Amino acid sequence: MPARLVFLGRLEDIAGMGELAVNPGPLDQVLAALDPALAVELLGERVRMALNGALLGGNEAVVLAEGDELAFLPPVSGG
Repeated sequence: MPARLVFLGRLEDIAGMGELAVNPGPLDQVLAALDPALAVELLGERVRMALNGALLGGNEAVVLAEGDELAFLPPVSGG
């Protein structure tokens, strides 16, 4: 069973899709298999990540297991 990457907001536009099934493993290996331009956007300092619905603080070493969902949340602006 694969893991899933979920792209929200403008990241969905950049990825050209809302989600992508990937092989489980360390996040750096998962991102290395993506288009380099997308990987750079996903690693932006203002992009937050949520693993299975729980926001990550940014210091964790993320390793995706089978069935995991990793969502990438872009910065939001409001008015």
